[in-house]
Amino acid sequence: MEVKKKKKDVIRLERESVIPILKPKLTMTLANHIENESDRTEFLKLCKRIEYIIRTWYLLQFEDFMQLYALFDPVHGSQKLQQQHLSPEETDSLEQNFLGHLFQVMHKSNFKIATDEEVEIAVSGQYLLNLPITVDESKLDTKLLTRYFSEHHYDKLPEFADKYVIFRRGIGIDRTTNYFFLEKLDMLIARTWRQLLKKTGLDKFRRKKPKPGKRFKKDPSKDPKKNDDLRAEPEDQQDLFVERIRIENMEISFRNLLSKLTIQEPTFDRIIVVYRRAPEEEDIPERGIYVKHFKNIPMADLEIVLPEKKNPGLTPMDWVKFVVSAVVGLGAAISSLQMPSNDVWVIIAIASTLIGYCAKTYFTFQQNLVDYQNLITQSMYDKQLDSGKGTLLHLCDDVIEQEVKEVILSFYVLMEQGKASTKELDLRCEDLIKDEFGESCNFDVDDAVHKLEKLGIVSKDSIGRYQCLGLKHANEIIGTTTEDIVLQARQAPIAT
Repeated sequence: MEVKKKKKDVIRLERESVIPILKPKLTMTLANHIENESDRTEFLKLCKRIEYIIRTWYLLQFEDFMQLYALFDPVHGSQKLQQQHLSPEETDSLEQNFLGHLFQVMHKSNFKIATDEEVEIAVSGQYLLNLPITVDESKLDTKLLTRYFSEHHYDKLPEFADKYVIFRRGIGIDRTTNYFFLEKLDMLIARTWRQLLKKTGLDKFRRKKPKPGKRFKKDPSKDPKKNDDLRAEPEDQQDLFVERIRIENMEISFRNLLSKLTIQEPTFDRIIVVYRRAPEEEDIPERGIYVKHFKNIPMADLEIVLPEKKNPGLTPMDWVKFVVSAVVGLGAAISSLQMPSNDVWVIIAIASTLIGYCAKTYFTFQQNLVDYQNLITQSMYDKQLDSGKGTLLHLCDDVIEQEVKEVILSFYVLMEQGKASTKELDLRCEDLIKDEFGESCNFDVDDAVHKLEKLGIVSKDSIGRYQCLGLKHANEIIGTTTEDIVLQARQAPIAT
């Protein structure tokens, strides 16, 4: 029998600025639309030169960035700090400088700090992780991030921002098909329990969860881009809608208890967690800064990326079930014994039910514990992309690739579709990404135009419209790069 779903559980998300298209695919697809072969060759040459120049711009900045991190690498950073013979004040200044570089790179890579609202909505349901996971805050430092955020203002910082920061980027979908026997059984018992609480009037004492339909969306009035009159599309066509398909939202009965079903959960495509451990000894400061990079993390299982997790135990509700079951069973047994014609089989039935329920709660916990350990292992080997220096190198490359794609795309649109204001260029680039690649993003037009002007390959007229230079002229403006010389040297015949 098919499992029926209740009303849809949908999360609405604002579009992100990251262009979800590989650079080679973007470049070749655009070049293939240029009919003239010589223009196509010039365009590909321009794309290469744009990448070379932008990479050069960031080279020195990223080199300083990596040198700073070498001092705070949790593995070897303490040894390098000792070699520098720095005072505590100088070390504090350097680590704040490193965090400034890190947060800037995060912003350029289109990562956003997860807010309390986003985290609360993300973990408001269950997916594969069915245990309450909490952070052992005593093992985390609070001075590093507190000092940084006291000097740098960020809107909607989460409550845990003094201990760790979770950066998120991109949205995906994860689907799992299985029998979920224990989960279905637990859901049936939970629903029966809720009905009992409702009938007894005790349900009002249960803690309310946030509505899953709540949006991860900022106030549109604060984003002038979203108030652009050029947009004829209604708001719901600009946003991204992701559906959660969860067991608790399905009609489960004993008839479909043994049938397979598919559950679905939106994922954070990339997660980066930044934190510092608390010092083991008070007189020896801890200077290591941990940067961990994860991929495809289901929203409801976001807890698996938290640092310094406590070992999970039985939930307060599990203990309540144990106590209430014991009290009810004991009361029923005493009542049966006081009856004039007590039936030993009635007592055995009550005792068996009580023991079975307690055993089911315990074994459910043990199964959830095994699943939790498997998830943690999977997150370490499958979900964790990198950590420390590897993550930072990945971010540096990511910044360059995103900026190159923005510049190439905006130049191509100006070349093919003519003059455009900033707003018109923004709309045209987003439409091209949607029509040509079937992807959606909130194109960062201001940054793209700034780079085009810095390269000197666009001009601006008296009414604020931008126009690109011809391909050959644009290549002449940028000029021969070091990479061009190296490639020419490689292609030249070797003298014998």
